[in-house]
Order: sequence, then C-alpha cells, then structure tokens
Amino acid sequence: MSINFDSIRSYRDEEVPGALLKLTGEKQFMNLLSTVFPLLPKEVLKHRLLSFHTVSDFQKGMDYPFLKGLEETKTKGIKLQGLEKIDTSKSCLYISNHRDIVLDAAFFCIKLIDNNMDTVEIAIGDNLLIFPWIENLVRVNKSFIVRRGLNSREILESSRLLSSYIANAITERNQSVWLAQREGRAKDSDDRTQESLLKMLNMYGDGNFIENLCRLNIVPLSISYEYDPCDYLKAKEFQQRRDNPDFKKSPKDDLLNMQVGVMGYKGRVTYTLTECINDELTEMAGEDLSRKEEVSYTAALIDRRIHSGYVIYQSNKIAYDLLTGEKRFERDYTALERLDFEKYILLQIGKIDLEQKDEAFLRRKLLKMYANPLVNYLEAIEKR
Repeated sequence: MSINFDSIRSYRDEEVPGALLKLTGEKQFMNLLSTVFPLLPKEVLKHRLLSFHTVSDFQKGMDYPFLKGLEETKTKGIKLQGLEKIDTSKSCLYISNHRDIVLDAAFFCIKLIDNNMDTVEIAIGDNLLIFPWIENLVRVNKSFIVRRGLNSREILESSRLLSSYIANAITERNQSVWLAQREGRAKDSDDRTQESLLKMLNMYGDGNFIENLCRLNIVPLSISYEYDPCDYLKAKEFQQRRDNPDFKKSPKDDLLNMQVGVMGYKGRVTYTLTECINDELTEMAGEDLSRKEEVSYTAALIDRRIHSGYVIYQSNKIAYDLLTGEKRFERDYTALERLDFEKYILLQIGKIDLEQKDEAFLRRKLLKMYANPLVNYLEAIEKR
C-alpha cells in the first residue's frame, strides 16, 4: 500500500514553477531576496526565479551563489572531509550534530555540489515556518516537514509517517537525507543523539531494529564551527530559562536566531564524514541485547563518531582552560590568541539585553559552548 506523503514531502520538479510563482507574489520574500541580492532589481529577481524549472536548477542558480557568498564573507572557508570513507554511489542517512538552524544543512549541500554529488533532503521543524511563504521556500529546497507540538496520538501517527518518508527516500528514491541528531540545537554544544529519534527511524520497517536501521545506511556527520554567531542568544536563553522555568522562545526569537546565524561570522567551518555504522550494527545483532540496549548502544555509537570527528580550534582549547582554570592546552595557543578570545566573550556578553544580566553565569555558559566539543572529543578518542 502506497503512503501519501503530500502533507510533509519536499516538492517535485514539476511543482517548482508554481511554487516559485507564488513566492514572487510574496512582498516579504521579495524584500528579503532584494537584501540578499542588492544589485539586482526586483523585476530581474522575479524573472530569474521564474526561469527555474527543477529543484536542481533553483538550488544551483539561486541558493548556491548566495551560500558561496556567505562562505567568502562570513567564514574563513568551509571544508568537507571524509568522503573517501563512504560509498558515494549509495544513498544514506546523514545524522549530524546541530549548531545553526539554517546553515548546517545548507553549507553541507554546497560542499556536496562542489564534489559533484546530489544534495540531500533536509528535515525541518514546522515551528520554523514562521510565515506561510517559508514552507513554500523550504519545500522547493528539498526540505520535508517535521510536525511539532502534537498530542500523544498525533505524535505516534506523525512519527510513523516521517519514518516511512525517510525510508522511502533512501531505499526507493535513492535520495540521501540529512537529519539532526536531536530536536532543536544543543545550546551548550554537548551533542547527544536522542533515543526517540532512533525509535522513530525504526517504525517504518518489518524487520527488527538492527535490520531496519541498516537499510538506512546511517552515516554520522560532525559539524565544527570555529565561532557560533548565535552563542550570545543561546546564553541569554539559558538565563531566561533559569530565571523563569516556564520561559518559551517566541517565533520572533526563532527568526532572530536564523538571521544572526546566517549573517554572523563563523570563522572556519568543517564537515567531517565518518564511516557508515552498518558493520557495527551487524556486530551488535550477534549479541544478546534487549531492544532498549540496542537503541542505547546505537545512540552512543553515533555520539562517539560525531564527537571523534570534531575539528578542534583554538577557541575550544582556550575556553576549556578558562573554564577549568587549568593550563592543559596553553602550548597550543598564544597569549594574544587567549586575550582575543576573552575579548570576544566580553563582546558577546555585551550583546545580551537582559534587565538583570548575570554576567558571571553568562560567561560560564559561553565558555561551556566552546569547551564541550573538546571535552567530548577527548572522551571519544579515548574509547576508540
């Protein structure tokens, strides 16, 4: 029995012209596009949008030049390493840590294009579809929708549909998929795979847990930013949640995080692919484990792969020493680099607009964001 994925799926090529025509009629979207391409009149932008007839045309003709511009102006370069570790002829499920709402998957796609590979389909939460036109835009960009804020029964139905969609993309359409290892970003950069995510991925199949996951060809992916432009917004949210346990971000907060993440400076950015985990899953199948243990061990395996794939920058080492009061890594950075990083932290704290700003608390949170990847990296390589 075929499943109807229309409520969540990305757009097909034949739907692209109609979706883009709708977008040209959205004043807010066209104003945004004018800020992205300030040298082009709106009529030229409309003509360009309407010239695209496939998803690939749109991504290569509109997304790619914009993202390459961000790479040149907002980073010190983006690297993709580890392609030799995977079979690029097979579709797979990339599961990665999550730093930036928009750019984690977007930058990954431009690096795939640079390596003559197809882009991935991308999971995006419907909480980020703040304006109606955003759903049109993301679905043209090979994004599929993850429904949030559901009741228990709706969550079960939505998870089954999502699981089937991801499996269909990989096993039937030969389309690779990108998925964050958890719902939302790890605000403190302590990246951990949610076991509920693995349980969802298992829901589609008629095999056991290991067999179902092996069909997805899971490839853990590590994303390493030298600087996170949203770090001060994340620190602010930590204090807001501390001071008010009922605090919830508003759509305006999400929009600000997206804007700052896209337009802020990120330094060096590295994507590191690790091997597909099928061999380890197959070995696990030979052990006498309960389903709960299989899920837990798989999550830990993905975490170790992601953690050991981090690229560690001076910012991580300096933050570790400042946070712990140790001098463990002082040989790896200069006194000037340390002073520059401390100045950076002070500048980020200065951007936080809270009436009762707890600067000591905020400083610790910011340092943890940069230290945690190094803490997890050290633990992961000790276990290899």
